[in-house]
Amino acid sequence: MIQTVSTTPFDGQKPGTSGLRKKVRVFQQPNYAENFIQSVFDVVERPAGSTLVIGGDGRFHNRTVIARAIEMAAANGYARVLVGQGGILSTPAASHVIRKYGASGGLILSASHNPGGPDEDFGIKYNIANSGPAPEAVTEAIYARTQTIDRWMMIEGHVDLDRIGTSQVGEMVVEVIDPVADYADLMEELFDFDAIRAAVQNGLSMAFDAMHAVTGPYAHDILERRLGFREGTVRNGTPLEDFGGHHPDPNLVHARVLYDLMMSDDAPALGAASDGDGDRNLIIGKGVFVTPSDSLAMLAANAHLAPAYAGGLKGIARSMPTSAAADRVAEALGIPLWETPTGWKFFGTLLDAQLATICGEESAGTGSDHVREKDGLWAVLLWLNILAVTGKPVAELAREHWARFGRNYYARHDYEAIATDRANALMAALEASLAGLPGQSFGALTVSAADQFAYTDPVDGSVSRNQGVRVMFACGSRIVFRLSGTGTEGATLRVYLERYEGPDGRLTEETPAMLADLIAAAEAIAGIAAHTGRTAPDVVT
Repeated sequence: MIQTVSTTPFDGQKPGTSGLRKKVRVFQQPNYAENFIQSVFDVVERPAGSTLVIGGDGRFHNRTVIARAIEMAAANGYARVLVGQGGILSTPAASHVIRKYGASGGLILSASHNPGGPDEDFGIKYNIANSGPAPEAVTEAIYARTQTIDRWMMIEGHVDLDRIGTSQVGEMVVEVIDPVADYADLMEELFDFDAIRAAVQNGLSMAFDAMHAVTGPYAHDILERRLGFREGTVRNGTPLEDFGGHHPDPNLVHARVLYDLMMSDDAPALGAASDGDGDRNLIIGKGVFVTPSDSLAMLAANAHLAPAYAGGLKGIARSMPTSAAADRVAEALGIPLWETPTGWKFFGTLLDAQLATICGEESAGTGSDHVREKDGLWAVLLWLNILAVTGKPVAELAREHWARFGRNYYARHDYEAIATDRANALMAALEASLAGLPGQSFGALTVSAADQFAYTDPVDGSVSRNQGVRVMFACGSRIVFRLSGTGTEGATLRVYLERYEGPDGRLTEETPAMLADLIAAAEAIAGIAAHTGRTAPDVVT
């Protein structure tokens, strides 16, 4: 029997680049999660008899919201729900399940790389039938509905999330599925597992830090069981509701133990990590950190070594703040390079239209047309495929790449949890100064152009404005300023710094030294310290 519960709107339920993210205590308010989920169900397109996929990264509050979402789906006319055992589905695995089983969409419960626990973060994201994040037209419609909602609906029922099998809630069938098997089988189709297994038998070694997040079960199955890496290759492989009290963000701050190992004499050939929901990656070779921007370029340049990409790439897409390293690979391969706003949803139309094969963001996300999300383990497996086929270490592959294409020295400086009014004031002042910046000099750097990035989708014609401030210099360097939409409190200012050195340039220098003049210019242009009181970033990647 359908129960209808009266409610009133909550302020601030506007989805960001990856759904609605707030503190757990916000989501625990009566009707809060229900209002948002009902708003999704009220506006998204779905035919009669539709299937809904539900899963999350195992963080605190996941099971509670998943149980309620199942009850609400039953009341809203879904015929079937597929949910990962234990409520677990990595974001790329959920995307694959949506595609494989023809679902009309899915709810992914995660705050990605943000910390978990009773006092930390939670999130809900809706993916559409193409299995990618809902585009802006859909998220705007969801937000509009949250502002007027007056009721939500449910059919009371109980599903044992820990038991694989089928049950019913009302007339709706609920299938608890193995969260790993479908995804792992897909990876075995994409990559040369025989070559990787042979390389492992011949001594190829790695360390993978799952960060007590969702990729632990996937990595145990794929890396240790299917590929034969020794037991213990996967570290912190048990998903925990609070990620072991750590921050599940695969960067050089939060994966410091892995970084220190990879810089030691005892380092394996490859070090890798993934984040809370499994869509990001960290790649470190013995003695060399590969930036996400460089990783995208190097994977694209060598993708033909994997069976799924042996026929070549249709195109490469990158977010605007990501370095231009991939642009040079695209030029060499004679394929298009697409520059989009930040947010994986912008890659969806390109992938669906077969205009791109591989996509990437500087925020440690890379993926391909096998799903419509970034995919941390996919990137790790493509690196392993390349290492296995070439027999070369990561450092050698990097040197060869830079010698061919040049090197984009690159870093991102994050100023986290800034008071929103201060962050907005900084960006407003920066935008007001854009017209007067060209021709100005900051040390040895002369501004050649400055703008607020806007994007017109080449497939559907949609326009996205105010996607980040770009300051370009005559020498080819650039600085990008933007506010992130992935936090849950205050604002995060991201400052992206990029300097290009050609194949005959200085290719083996330390990144901080090569970017020193850009760091000084960023402060002079934006007045970060004056606006925020911060004299140094919280995180450098």
